[in-house]
Amino acid sequence: MFQALPKTVTFAEFLDCKPDCGRYELHDRIIIEMQPVGDHQEINGFLAGEVTFEFKRLKLPYIIPKQALVKIPDKDSGYSPDVVVINQQLLSSEPMWKKSSTVTQAASVPLVIEVVSTNWRDDYASKLVDYETFGVPEYWIVDYLALGGRRYIGNPKQPTISIYYLVDDEYQVNLFQGGDRIISPTFPELNLTAEQIFLAGRC
Repeated sequence: MFQALPKTVTFAEFLDCKPDCGRYELHDRIIIEMQPVGDHQEINGFLAGEVTFEFKRLKLPYIIPKQALVKIPDKDSGYSPDVVVINQQLLSSEPMWKKSSTVTQAASVPLVIEVVSTNWRDDYASKLVDYETFGVPEYWIVDYLALGGRRYIGNPKQPTISIYYLVDDEYQVNLFQGGDRIISPTFPELNLTAEQIFLAGRC
């Protein structure tokens, strides 16, 4: 769930006025307050743990910050993904990281995961286009309630994980449902099924 705050701002103004508590994003100069529910948070936590275990096993220089912003180039938009994997070795070249936990270069962000809530159109439309334009190599949409449109997750609708990955600067997509094993280009040995992820929100 989310609500729009009745004010349009630039990205710089957003960083200055964003409250310290809570989770906020900027969508084309409109401040959005994000209010994820319990199941949503459980899936976030599960995925963050599984992905962290994998990159530590592989001894990769990655972190998953509690909150970070991905600034979209040439737009007054910045997103706070549910799970964002960041290459810690590249943060020294990120001009906004130290003061605002903001990344501005695609090389710093190997993977973004968004868990769908009632604002599913943002995940499947505006964020999809923006992450593709930004150059995020891999983008997951975890639609555990099957809220997305049939053109995205099929008919009949069922819980689906869509994994978008860049090929020649354009996203290709694979869909995973039920017992399908997740295939991640970033973490090809990740041993998870779609159902295991969905069940994380039903404990």
